[in-house]
Formats: sequence, structure tokens, C-alpha cells
Amino acid sequence: MVQAIVLAFLAGLMGLNGVPHFVTGITGREFPNLTGNSATNNAVGGLAAFAIAAVLLTFAHVSTHPWAALVAGAFGAVLMTVFHARRGAYWMSRRFGRPLPDV
Repeated sequence: MVQAIVLAFLAGLMGLNGVPHFVTGITGREFPNLTGNSATNNAVGGLAAFAIAAVLLTFAHVSTHPWAALVAGAFGAVLMTVFHARRGAYWMSRRFGRPLPDV
């Protein structure tokens, strides 16, 4: 059950983290990203985050502990939602000396 909880939590984090990157990328806007702020990097990064979340869910064996995995995944998604709502990506870029996107 611990494996399901940890991997579902990480899948929630990664899946939700992919949303702002993917959406800003496909709409042609920049967003802070480790690989660069361009729209293309964000769109690809968002897709990669979705793929990583899917792999994590596969290894979580959600069907054996569905409720624990659901709660853990939801908690990870909420945590990432709060991170992005508080402009955490911009804070991290400034903190680590990365350039901010041209807005």
C-alpha cells in the first residue's frame, strides 16, 4: 500500500504540474521552465509530465488500493495547484537565477 500511496502522490504532482506548462506552451506563451521558457519547451515539458504521471500510476498498482491511491493523488494535485497559484514557478526561477519569461 505504501508504494501505491507514494507513486500516486507523485503522479498527482507531476500530472498537475504538466497542466500550466502544456497550456501556456500550446497557446504560444512563455512560462518558467527548467529547460527554458519558450512555448515549445513548455508544451513538450507538459507532455513529458503527463507521460511521467502515467508511468507512475502504472507502477502504483492503483487497482489494489484504489482509495489510498485516489487520496494520495488528489493530495499531490492540490499541493501542486497551491504551488502554481502562489506563483511558485516564478519564485523558483528567481531563486535559482534562471531568467524569467517575457510577459
